[in-house]
Amino acid sequence: MIDLVLAADVAPALTGIDFGYTLAGIVTGLVVGITGVGGGAVMTPILILLLGVAPATAVATDLWFAAITKLFGASIHGVGGNIDWQVVRRLWMGSIPVAIIVAVLVAINAKPEKVSWLTTAIGIVVLVTAIGMFLAPVLIKAAQANRTETPATFHNFQAPATIVSGGVVGGLVALTSVGAGALGSVAMTAIYPFRMTPHRLVATDIAHAIPLAVVAGTGYIVTGLIAGIGIVVDPWMLASMLLGSIPTIIAGSFLARRVKPRAIQIALASVLLFVAISAIFPFAA
Repeated sequence: MIDLVLAADVAPALTGIDFGYTLAGIVTGLVVGITGVGGGAVMTPILILLLGVAPATAVATDLWFAAITKLFGASIHGVGGNIDWQVVRRLWMGSIPVAIIVAVLVAINAKPEKVSWLTTAIGIVVLVTAIGMFLAPVLIKAAQANRTETPATFHNFQAPATIVSGGVVGGLVALTSVGAGALGSVAMTAIYPFRMTPHRLVATDIAHAIPLAVVAGTGYIVTGLIAGIGIVVDPWMLASMLLGSIPTIIAGSFLARRVKPRAIQIALASVLLFVAISAIFPFAA
C-alpha cells in the first residue's frame, strides 16, 4: 500500500495574490508553451526549494496549476492541428486508470503526519527527466534505426508501448505532479521517432497532461479531506501562479514554431539536473 502522510506538510494558506508565485508562473508558463515540459518538473521544485512551500501543498496546487495552464496552451496548439489525438488517446488509456488507482490507494492510506519522502521522490523523477532530455537525440536515432530496420515489428510495438508509458507517467504524476510533460515527451520521441516532430510533440504532450492533472489533483484534494486536514490546494497560490502562466503559455505556444527547441531543451535539462540534486541531496547544491 501507498502511505501519504500530510498534516505536518501543509503550509498556512496565502490570503491574497503573491507576486513571487506570479513570477514563477510567468517562467513556467513560457517554458511549457515552448517545450511542453515544466508544469510539474519546473514548478514543483520552485515551490518547494525556492519558495519554501510544504511538499503536499506544492504538489496538490501544482497539479491544478498544470491542468488549467495547459488548457490554454492546448487551445493554441490545437488550432494549428499539431495535436496527435491517436497518441493522446493511447496515453490516456494507460495514464488515467493508473492515476485513479494510485489516487485511491493514497487516499485510503492517508495519515495526518509528515511527508518524509515526497521531496526526494520528486527529485528522483526530475533527475530521470533531465537525463532523458539530455539523451533525447540518442534515443531518437536508435528508435529511427529500429523503425527503419523492422517496420512491421516496430509498428505493432507502438500502441502497447504508448499505453504502458502512459501508465508509468500516470502513476508518477499522481504521486509527485512531475512527469506528464517531461517523461511523456521522452517516451513519445522514442516510440514515434518520425511521427513526432518537435511542434507535434509539444502539442500532444500538453493535451495529454490536462485530464491527467485533473485526476491527480482531485486525488490530492480527497486525500486531504480523508486525512482530516481539509483541501490541500492553496487557492490564492494557484491564482497567483495562473496570473503569470496563462499569458506566457499563450505567448510560448505561438513562439514554439520560431525557436530551436533543442537549445531550450538542453538549457532546461541543465537546470533540472541541478534542481534534482538539490532535492535528493539538500546539502549538495
